[in-house]
Amino acid sequence: GHYISVDTSYEGEKAVLSSPELYSEEWSCVRLIYQIATTSETSPDPARLNLYLRQEGESFDRLLWSAEEPSDSWLIASLDLTNSTKKYKIVLEGEMRQDKSASIAVFEIKITPGYCIECDFEENHLCGFVNRWNPNVNWFVGGGNIRNSQSILPKDHTLNSELGHYMYVDSVYVKHFQEVAQLISPKTTAPMSGCLSFYYQLKQESSIVFTVYLRDTSGFYEEIWKTDSALSADWALAEVDFNAPYPMEVIFEVAFNSAKGGYVALDDISFSPVYCSNQTGPPFNPAEAGCNFEEDLCNFYQDHKDGPGWSRVKVKRNVYRAGDHTTGFGYYLLANTKFTSQPGYLGRLYGPTLPGNLQFCLRFYYALYGFFKMSGTLAVYIFEENHVVQEKIWSVLDSPKGVWTQAEISFKKPMPCKVVFVSWCKSFWDCGLVALDDISFSLGSCQAADLLLPNPGECTFEKDECVFTQKKRGRGSWHRRRGPTPTSYTGPKGDHTTGVGYYMYIEASNMVYGQRAYLVSRPLRGTGKQCLTFFYHMYGAGTGLLSVYLKKEGDDEEIPLWRRTGEQSISWLRGLIEYESDRNYQIIFEAIRGVSMRSDTAIDDILFQAGPCLEVEEIQLSSGYPDSLNEIEY
Repeated sequence: GHYISVDTSYEGEKAVLSSPELYSEEWSCVRLIYQIATTSETSPDPARLNLYLRQEGESFDRLLWSAEEPSDSWLIASLDLTNSTKKYKIVLEGEMRQDKSASIAVFEIKITPGYCIECDFEENHLCGFVNRWNPNVNWFVGGGNIRNSQSILPKDHTLNSELGHYMYVDSVYVKHFQEVAQLISPKTTAPMSGCLSFYYQLKQESSIVFTVYLRDTSGFYEEIWKTDSALSADWALAEVDFNAPYPMEVIFEVAFNSAKGGYVALDDISFSPVYCSNQTGPPFNPAEAGCNFEEDLCNFYQDHKDGPGWSRVKVKRNVYRAGDHTTGFGYYLLANTKFTSQPGYLGRLYGPTLPGNLQFCLRFYYALYGFFKMSGTLAVYIFEENHVVQEKIWSVLDSPKGVWTQAEISFKKPMPCKVVFVSWCKSFWDCGLVALDDISFSLGSCQAADLLLPNPGECTFEKDECVFTQKKRGRGSWHRRRGPTPTSYTGPKGDHTTGVGYYMYIEASNMVYGQRAYLVSRPLRGTGKQCLTFFYHMYGAGTGLLSVYLKKEGDDEEIPLWRRTGEQSISWLRGLIEYESDRNYQIIFEAIRGVSMRSDTAIDDILFQAGPCLEVEEIQLSSGYPDSLNEIEY
């Protein structure tokens, strides 16, 4: 047979292989048989194979999968493609990087309707299922009309004939008590929930334990099914509710107690997105459990015997006190306000009920003002509903004053529970303000979420400058920085992403009045309407201009999309721009230094999204200052 491999004669370039335009309304599975081979022991910059999804209407390709592990045999990767009404292309990219001896080859790409965890074992790649090798007991392929001792059953289930194949484990080779054979499915790559079904046969002379587990990326096992019946001479159907909101493997495990244990056979694993049991209600949606407090308290509430602990407030744009985290113009929660500052005061905010036995990642932003000792002034508890036990899972230690800082906590409880935010004033003399905003929940641990592939059109500047480059580097250029800027009374105290991460800014003390700095994106694909969101920080009496331009391929002039002049706020403010381009284009951020050194302008958290903007930006006049500059609205 033939395979295709990367031509290595072009150094430092990427080899790109693109599929024809594809369309599939049903869920489908991409199977890729590939190999990365190398002779070097370890390379600091190994060769890499990437697979992207290029969807119609998107300016960016979404990275679905990448591999750099060398191997001396062909490997299989299985990737789920969720159903979509958009046309798409699959793009394979080979990067040779520094490894001169490497080769990247692809033997087969197959896109089949259905889910990657489904298998009838009729094909030689076994749908990417693998046996975890054990010296004594293993899963083997049976059937296919081979008259051998291995072919235990007369017929498989798929074809109901002796030509068909199935998987089986036999106890003949068992040497030790409780040896296990494991058959491991490919890892799910898209969230899915529904009914997993399979057919099995069990013949036993002494006890066999046949179990199905889910295993997540951190190696945590959860049992979802176990045989109850002693015997099934014919193929029996098993159905089990299956919930994989984050990447998981399904493991079919057989344990024998003796060599006369009999055998287990398995065939026709399939999946349906509807639960097997008549479960009431839709699956839990973590997006509905969070809140940005723009409209109301969402599903959060307070216990009124505590008194008015947390208030929903909004700060007018000003240069003394930061606004909310969501947009800089909006609402957030504030505890220990002027109404409640008696010593020993507790303010409790209860979250919505979360289902048990799921791993969660909780993220939120907090800011503290006016405390001498910060530790313990804000804490998060888990309140299990069946008994009144509260467990503290987080409390603040120390954080930069008045900066929105991100906290993230992973937890998993067997019973339904609630998250409770508690603010605490130790004494009248040490009672500051606690602010809270943008609470969100996601399924899976926070560490697992960090391993997920990044959103292609997003740049937080945490690792690098993403798709952006400088027109020229030097004194008058954009710098990547964390923490406050060197000049006082200008620039941010921390970034917008986490409060302790990186942002881009111009250092006015190195520039002269009217000097410009350009941050230019790489050429992006032109496709219909796009929405660009970003956060900007313009604080300082001498602040100049910040502008955003669109430059289309082949055009000389740049089209101005957005502009702000002069000092705007001490907060990070959100900018929104809707634009469209029918051909390839670049986005340019231009900052112009103002009249004095207090002119540090910064940007962070840039996000490109397909389609029109769903919100409008709040535009307020930025020439004169409002009279009530430091007023809080309750």
